[in-house]
Amino acid sequence: MRVLVSPSVLSADFSRVAEDIRRCEEAGADMFHLDVMDGHFVPNITFGPRFVAAVRRETGLPLETHLMISEPENFAQAFIDAGSDMVTVHVECPGAGAAIETIRKAGKRPGITLNPETPFEALTPYLGDVDLLLVMTVRPGWGGQKFMPEQVPKIRRAREAFKGEYIAVDGGVNFQNAPACREAGANVLISGTTFFKAPDMNKAIRELRGDAGTN
Repeated sequence: MRVLVSPSVLSADFSRVAEDIRRCEEAGADMFHLDVMDGHFVPNITFGPRFVAAVRRETGLPLETHLMISEPENFAQAFIDAGSDMVTVHVECPGAGAAIETIRKAGKRPGITLNPETPFEALTPYLGDVDLLLVMTVRPGWGGQKFMPEQVPKIRRAREAFKGEYIAVDGGVNFQNAPACREAGANVLISGTTFFKAPDMNKAIRELRGDAGTN
């Protein structure tokens, strides 16, 4: 199973995002993760479709946009129009199903995720309708939080139950816990603080993938 690394743009230097994106590409990143927060579903505000469009202009890599917003069904199309290739919504939102339908009809790839306190069973109705299942290993809303190892069993459940292409992990992923995520079945590791603070991004990607011994 090939493991993909997806840098979380929220941890980039916003005064030099284009430069950071190029650094990620040169290091071998596979895609980019964009965290959209509305200050309501989570206690933080980040950016909207215009920022996603700006990132789109700087890279040809896939963009996976994570909507941590209360009404994803009302905004999914805007983020698709901005250039998102994948759009991930939260199962806790009543409009998750409608948002997934919008994403699929637009020819893009929908994803579903859940907060740490939400039982895995909440995802069951959506498992056949999405291409990406995202396991949160922190409580969403802020970058730089500590990884919650008690969420690793959800990754295993995802590997057993989900037949889609991507099982992603987001939240405090670092060199120490990445092996447990990979062993449990994740094939997309989203990394923010650890990746952008690494002195050698190329080496960081190899370590996160588990192939640090290769060139």
